[in-house]
Amino acid sequence: MTTAAATRTEARPTAARPRARLDWRLRFGALSLIWGFSFLLIKVGTEGYAPFQVTLGRLVFGTAVLAAAMAVKRERLPRGARTWGHLAVAAFLLNALPFSLFAYSELTIPSTLAGICNATSPLWGMALSLVALSEDRPTRLRVAGLGLGFLGVLTVLGAWQGFAGPDATGTALALLASLSYPVGWIYVRRTLAGNGHSHLSMTGAQLLLAALQLTVVTPLFTTAPAHFALIPLLAVAALGALGTGLAVLIQYGLVAEVGPTTAQMVTYFIPVIATAAGVAILDETLHWTTPVGALIVLAGAALTQARGKRAA
Repeated sequence: MTTAAATRTEARPTAARPRARLDWRLRFGALSLIWGFSFLLIKVGTEGYAPFQVTLGRLVFGTAVLAAAMAVKRERLPRGARTWGHLAVAAFLLNALPFSLFAYSELTIPSTLAGICNATSPLWGMALSLVALSEDRPTRLRVAGLGLGFLGVLTVLGAWQGFAGPDATGTALALLASLSYPVGWIYVRRTLAGNGHSHLSMTGAQLLLAALQLTVVTPLFTTAPAHFALIPLLAVAALGALGTGLAVLIQYGLVAEVGPTTAQMVTYFIPVIATAAGVAILDETLHWTTPVGALIVLAGAALTQARGKRAA
C-alpha cells in the first residue's frame, strides 16, 4: 500500500525534521487502521460496482486529496517529459495495477486473505532486490526469512490439502498485486530518485496519471452502473480519500520524522487489522490456517528486513 515517495526518501539524506502536531505513534496507529480497513472497503465497494470502477473512484478521490494538499502548500506538478514518462510507469506499477488486482481478487476471496497477501510484499521485494539491486547482498538470515515467509503463504492456502481452501485465481491476483509494489519501488529507485522534485508533487502527479490510465481502461471493460448504490459509493470515497490520499500525507510525515525503516513497520499491522475488520464487520469465516499462516508470513517478512551491523 506504500507509494513511491517512501522509496525516494531512502535515497536522500534527511533534512531538518518538521514539528508534528500529533505524536508519531498516534499517526502510525492511524495509518495502520486506514490501510488495514482498506481491504474491507474494497470488498464493500465491489458489492455495488465493478472492480475497475472501484479502482477508478479510489484514484479520483485520492488524487483530489493530494491536489488539495498541493494547493495549500502551493506545490506545482513536476516538469519534463522524461519525468512524466517514468511517473506513468510508476503509476501503473504502484497504483493502477495493484489496486485493480486487489479489487478483482476480492470478488472471490475474503478481505482477510487479501490483507494477508499484501503482507507478502516485503518477501517479493527481498527476492527481487537480490537480482535487481547489486548493492543489496543476501544474508543467511534474510534468505531464511524468505523461505519462511513463503512457507506461511502455503500454510494460508492449505497446500497439504491440495489448495482446496481459498479460491486459487483470486489468491493469485492478490499475490500478483503485492508483487507489483516492489517491482514499482525498484523502478522508481532506479529512475526517479533524487530528481529534485518534492515528494508531494511527484506522488500527486503519479496518482493523477494512474487515474487517467483507469479512465481510459474502465469504459473498455465495464458499463456505466444503472444506479449508484450508496454504501458501496461511500466505501469507495473513503477508500480513496482516506486509504489513498490522507494515508500518503500521513506517511510523508512519518518517513520525515522517524525514517523509512520505522515507517515501513506499518506493513506488519495491516493484515492483523484487515483480518479483525473482515471477521468482526463482514462476518468472514476464519479458518485456523489463515492466522497461523499470517504469523509465519509476518515473521518471514521481518527477517527479510534484517540488516547486519555493517549494513546498519
